Amino acid sequence: MTRLIFIYFACLFAQVSFAQTEKDTLLVGYTTAPPFIVQHSNGLEGINVWLWERVAKDLDLEYRMVPMSFSPMLDSLKTGGIDVSINPLTITSERSKEMEFTHSFYASNSTIAVAELSSFQKLVRFVSGFFSLNFLRGLLLLLAIILLFGLIGWYFERKANPEHFRSGWKGVWDGLWWSAVTLTTVGYGDKSPKSGLGKMAALVLMFTGLLFISGLTASIASSLTVNQLNNNPDSFNEFKERPVGSIRNTESMQFLKTHFFKDVREFANVPSGLNELKNHRIEAFVYDEPILKYRIQKDSSLSELSILPIKFDVQFYAFGIAKEKPALEQAISQRILEIIETAEWQIVLNEFGLTEI
Repeated sequence: MTRLIFIYFACLFAQVSFAQTEKDTLLVGYTTAPPFIVQHSNGLEGINVWLWERVAKDLDLEYRMVPMSFSPMLDSLKTGGIDVSINPLTITSERSKEMEFTHSFYASNSTIAVAELSSFQKLVRFVSGFFSLNFLRGLLLLLAIILLFGLIGWYFERKANPEHFRSGWKGVWDGLWWSAVTLTTVGYGDKSPKSGLGKMAALVLMFTGLLFISGLTASIASSLTVNQLNNNPDSFNEFKERPVGSIRNTESMQFLKTHFFKDVREFANVPSGLNELKNHRIEAFVYDEPILKYRIQKDSSLSELSILPIKFDVQFYAFGIAKEKPALEQAISQRILEIIETAEWQIVLNEFGLTEI
């Protein structure tokens, strides 16, 4: 009997010890986000990985890394399924209601990645600038003026100047030729009016030509300029009517929705979104600048993508902590503050091509 009691209490003690060990082992969720979290065949590296390992070592924290997708990771952190997320999470008021944030360790901003057009696509868009609605209206008006003054000139000159303005349909063609040459200020001189009414019509046509051709030239230039601006936007507002993409459940996605972007596509991760951009299924991909830059620089298949010189939606990155662990958040925040004030932190940032904004 004594032996059975001893075995019972031994098992109970083992269960309690195991449960305590499991409780003290933090579950740390992550998803790849280069250069902050970079997955290699032999393990993890990156700015956040370095920072977390340094914090965990200094605070003597036991932990187990848990790879997860981004959205499930956030959901698990909110419900307490994991204790910490070491991804570069943007601090927002909505997220703060459901999780704790450590002190921010890096400030970033959103930007826009676009696919560079091929030479043929650039040519097509350049030529399309000649066929804007204003240009077509001007072209029709030009043809109407040529036709009107061609008929007037032929009518006045067909008897007084039969050598230059013949009778019948040939004479009508002579009038149209003379009208076109005069209106465009080319002035070959092969045909000229001799009658008084014909010369008056020529004067009106010449002055009309000067004004009209100047206006038409300005219209073409304006059309081409607008087309060029549309192909090289300098503001995120240029994309509000175009199909754009970002990552679901991120600050960038929320920014697009609250700023009335009409056609927003959601993606599970950055590689899938950039691949759609490369294949011209979307016209822009909006996300955090350091992550986009690192992806494009490191992936040779994305060489045709580029980052526009546009910065907006400043964000502050931090680790996420489960809501029921405020003491853990305070300890980690204090250590992060101490680390980012050192020269070693700047060296780590430089190694991954980042600088403080």
